[in-house]
Parts: sequence; structure tokens; C-alpha cells
Amino acid sequence: MARKAIHSDDAPKAIGPYSQAVQVDAGKMTFLSGQIPLDPKTMEMVTGDVVAQAEQVMKNLKAVLAASGLDFSHVVRCTIFLTDLGDFAKVNEVYGRSFTGAPPARATVQVSALPRGSKVEIDAIAVS
Repeated sequence: MARKAIHSDDAPKAIGPYSQAVQVDAGKMTFLSGQIPLDPKTMEMVTGDVVAQAEQVMKNLKAVLAASGLDFSHVVRCTIFLTDLGDFAKVNEVYGRSFTGAPPARATVQVSALPRGSKVEIDAIAVS
């Protein structure tokens, strides 16, 4: 898969682990549903703070990517949903650990509530 991070000096520089845009050749696209911090064995919310929740969300995304024959290097777009933008820096740090190359394009939004009282949910689009 040809995947190219796009950067323009005429637009604001990325202020976190995301690219201004990611360009890909036409290929097989995989749309990952939003993941919340459920332990897949118990189907219960993980205990702990937003960091523990974000770590579980990333584990869940990694598992779905693997089931698709993909990994985080194939992800071209994510949306992070937070119930408190005050948690942005903590979630951003956890999220950023999963992307060793050029990170995907991304949006982060605050929402009033998430399923099961989660503090964070992340979805993704991957291309192979």
C-alpha cells in the first residue's frame, strides 16, 4: 500500500500524533467501528483512569486490525471521542505510542456521553 503523509506549510502544523492528511492509492479499505475500553474476555469496562481506558481502546483496535490482517501502519484516519477535552493530553500520549511512522489524519471531539460511561472511544479507517 502506498501511503503518504501530506504536509502544507500554509496550514497549521500538526500539534500531536496526527498528519494534516494521508494520501493512499486505491486499495482495500477497512472501517473499524469505535472501540470503548471493554475487556474482551469479561465484556466489562476496565477499571482505572482515562489512561487505562485509552490503553484498552488501543488494544481493542489493534485486535480488530490484526483480525483484518492489518496493523497500525495501515491506519489512515481516526476519530477520538472524549467526554472531557481536559483528558486530551493523556489520551494523546497513549494514542501516539501506536503510530511509529507518520501518524494518520485525525479529529478529536468532546461529546456529552459515550456508551457504558466510557471516557474515550476511538474509531479508525485502514487501507491495505
